[in-house]
Amino acid sequence: MKTLWTLFFSFFKIGLFTFGGGYAMIPLIERICVDRKNWITHEEMMNITVLAESTPGPIAVNCATYVGLKRKGLAGAVAATVGVVFPSFCILLLISFFFDRFLQIAWVASAFRGIKIAVGILIADAGVRMLRKTPKKALPISVLLCACAAMLAIDFFSLHVSTIVLMLVSAAVSLLVCLAGRRTQKGARK
Repeated sequence: MKTLWTLFFSFFKIGLFTFGGGYAMIPLIERICVDRKNWITHEEMMNITVLAESTPGPIAVNCATYVGLKRKGLAGAVAATVGVVFPSFCILLLISFFFDRFLQIAWVASAFRGIKIAVGILIADAGVRMLRKTPKKALPISVLLCACAAMLAIDFFSLHVSTIVLMLVSAAVSLLVCLAGRRTQKGARK
């Protein structure tokens, strides 16, 4: 039971003190779950991030669910998921009662402008951390560079292409290269 409370309160703190959504939460999740608590490894965190990003739902919720499941099974998954969601739910419930007046308060509007900058920095930090941990092999680097070039071209030319399409194309290229490599290995053995 103590571990369930620890999972709940750890993810409660992450949910309470992180603004900007799941990408902004990734560095904090990694700091707590990998560095402090040793619940998962850095490689597992990378895999969780990729998996959480490519499955339906918010990335932080998916990460919390996975970590909780790994630590304490279904009960751990529920504890971690409720922990990360509960602060946002409570805050949004309070804000919803007086939302129109909330954004008209000068100090709130100023705080949100500062939060936007901090969120951008947190997302960039998460990207740099993942980039550092990416295997230094030709395939991951080529897929990364091609995806970045495609995203820049899409933004530059104002094309309407979903990031999901880019992710699926990247996954398909990696899968095809992997299958081709296995075929080559089987052919070399014969």
